[in-house]
Amino acid sequence: MTPPTKGRTTGPAEAVVDLAAYRANLAVLRAAAPTALQMAVVKADAYGHGAVEISRAARQAGAEWLGVATIEEAAALRRGGDRGPVLAWLSPAGADLAPAIDAGVDVAAGSTAQLEAVLGAGATTRPRVHLKVDTGMARGGVRGAELSALFEAARAAQDAGSIEIVGIFSHLACADEPASPVNTAQEHAFGEAVAELASYGVEPELRHLANSAATLTRPSVHHDLVRVGIASYGISPGPTLGTPADLRLTPVMTLRTALSLVRRVPPGTGVSYGHTYVTKRETTLGLVPVGYGDGILRAASNAASAWVNGTLVPIAGRVCMDQVVLDLGDLAAERGDEVVLFGAGTRGEPIAEDWAAAAGTIGYEVVTRLGGRIVRTYVDAT
Repeated sequence: MTPPTKGRTTGPAEAVVDLAAYRANLAVLRAAAPTALQMAVVKADAYGHGAVEISRAARQAGAEWLGVATIEEAAALRRGGDRGPVLAWLSPAGADLAPAIDAGVDVAAGSTAQLEAVLGAGATTRPRVHLKVDTGMARGGVRGAELSALFEAARAAQDAGSIEIVGIFSHLACADEPASPVNTAQEHAFGEAVAELASYGVEPELRHLANSAATLTRPSVHHDLVRVGIASYGISPGPTLGTPADLRLTPVMTLRTALSLVRRVPPGTGVSYGHTYVTKRETTLGLVPVGYGDGILRAASNAASAWVNGTLVPIAGRVCMDQVVLDLGDLAAERGDEVVLFGAGTRGEPIAEDWAAAAGTIGYEVVTRLGGRIVRTYVDAT
């Protein structure tokens, strides 16, 4: 990606999304699970990258499926022109499921109540349903006696022609820790659930359990389809798996802005709220027009760095709602110079994981929390 020139940033900041890098990451994930179908997960506005644009790139890369959390997210994909298979796995009580079902969106049932909601939706199209089982995360899905009740009700509904059972799925709690025994326990529990469903005479075409981490590390859970989310955006699923470079992934988003003010200050100058940062010597401070109101992590105050004119410089003081101060030291800089908060790391700039480490969080949060004031710009090297 060509570095932006001074004055090109529109708005307080710009998230430059590299669609070619995204497709390349999907290819890496495809190679890791070559026999499974691929679901590109584009929930939460494609992890902050822009769901419509990312979903188009996913289809170009050959992703057979798209996955979202909510039916509203699925509807946005349909409005954006996507007509391929989409699964939406969350629906609040009282949600109107009929428009999504009639738009060809697959829905999930993780309880008999959710199945009843699907059956009572009043859709004109026969619902396509994926049954969710809880294999050890204690979040969504059925387990124990509830599992048998859901399977029996789903089979009866399918026999009556009221639904089509397309899939059975679950979610791994510790896939980013490949050595965790929880992974083996969940794999076995999922196998038992699949076998129990088969005992009811139901064998769905799709069994899916693997997320990004399991796609990269655990072939035994690839089954018929893998759901790839965070890794497709070039962010490591977790430090145990290594860096994006270790995984042959390229970070897709570069968050850049420009210095809005540059000034020299004497030693002993307190910076930002609470004066948690005090200059030890004469230095140059640079003001950046983004803050936690834009999704910049306040927890990264006095800990994260940015890239200015080829140099990493620290955040000085607390991140404010709309502004961040950088200690530029003796770096030659002026108003309008580019600031990269995180990117691909190829020029020495931080990557999302660096900000996550500074804030004590995960890379997922760094990109998904970016707000609407940040303009998304799409580039494509192909």
